[in-house]
Amino acid sequence: MSWGDLLLVGLALLLIFEGVLPLLAPRLWRETMQQAMALTDGQLRFLGLLAFIGGLLLLLLVHFFSS
Repeated sequence: MSWGDLLLVGLALLLIFEGVLPLLAPRLWRETMQQAMALTDGQLRFLGLLAFIGGLLLLLLVHFFSS
């Protein structure tokens, strides 16, 4: 699989996961988004940093253990 293929697979998985909650529980998704709107910029940045680091760690784990 080429890097382009992997990127498209990753994007597809992102869209699938992002779509599950609004598809299955739209009210819960809306409430979650309203709570997110109440967060400060610093809190949102921290959550973004956690997601970024978690994604990088997951990529490293996949890379090292798939060989």
